[in-house]
Amino acid sequence: MLSAGDQAPEFDLPDADMNALSTQALEGKPYVLYFYPKDDTPGCTVEALEFTDLMDEFEALGVAILGVSKDSCVSHASFRDKFGLSVQLIADMDGQLCEAYDVWREKEKDGVKRMGILRSTFVIDGEGVVRHALYDIKPKGHATQVLELVRQL
Repeated sequence: MLSAGDQAPEFDLPDADMNALSTQALEGKPYVLYFYPKDDTPGCTVEALEFTDLMDEFEALGVAILGVSKDSCVSHASFRDKFGLSVQLIADMDGQLCEAYDVWREKEKDGVKRMGILRSTFVIDGEGVVRHALYDIKPKGHATQVLELVRQL
């Protein structure tokens, strides 16, 4: 489990447009990395729309918003286009970034256990240090909470 003060794990993964995005490209710039279970599901849509609604405020602070799931680039592009999302969506299809951030967990629903992404958000400063690690969050109102944390950087 990552905590405030830990170095953020590095990544080099494709976004919805199949363009590579890496921590190296983000160097010197703070960013928010939020992990969500699946494209185009109710909670994930609420969360992505709320981040999109606040995108101007995040951009004014110089902060990038990156959503991560194990869905494919094609799935991400469809999700983005369907809802008009401005959040950059990252495809972690092999789950390495999910593992590095310790969000790939066993979940239980209706007595059935399976692996899945634990909805979690990380605020990372321009030096690549985790400033806030929020595990098992609820989507409604979360983007506003994250904006307040970013304003404190």
